[in-house]
Amino acid sequence: MKYFVVIITLLCCHTIFSQAYSGKGDVKFQIGANLQDNGTGITGSLDFGVGENISLGIASAYLLGIDKVRNTEGKDVPFAEFKDRFDLRVRFNANLGNVLNVNENFDVYPGLYASLKNFGGHLGARYFFTSGFGVFTEMSIPISKYNTNTLTPAEKLHNQVSLNIGASFNI
Repeated sequence: MKYFVVIITLLCCHTIFSQAYSGKGDVKFQIGANLQDNGTGITGSLDFGVGENISLGIASAYLLGIDKVRNTEGKDVPFAEFKDRFDLRVRFNANLGNVLNVNENFDVYPGLYASLKNFGGHLGARYFFTSGFGVFTEMSIPISKYNTNTLTPAEKLHNQVSLNIGASFNI
């Protein structure tokens, strides 16, 4: 009877630790800080697993920490407008954690996105400490900006390299 209890306990403990990405039907929610030149803010993303190594999702960021920006008339104004602070993205991820096989709790995901400001790419990584909680980091790079004119400092927000760090949750 002792051996039976020990085996059941080990099996239960093994199932508590899940993979960072488990394939079709997997849902991840991430929230954290968005860091870029001339602004810091909050970001959130929601990814849905649609295949063994493919996920689709949405992401958003809103910049809070903006001191001053120069408007089109050349005047310094205290804050950028909402349209310059906010960005919304749809995204595609190639989840390579099981391909790289570093650790089952670790996932690397390069991907592409289309946003309100530009089209770009991102490279992210997440590590899960338990089946429901982990950390992530992600770097985004715009490939093609929708506004091809010279950008004002406010328009450069979300149109530059940015770094996201924060918490990841398995839903």
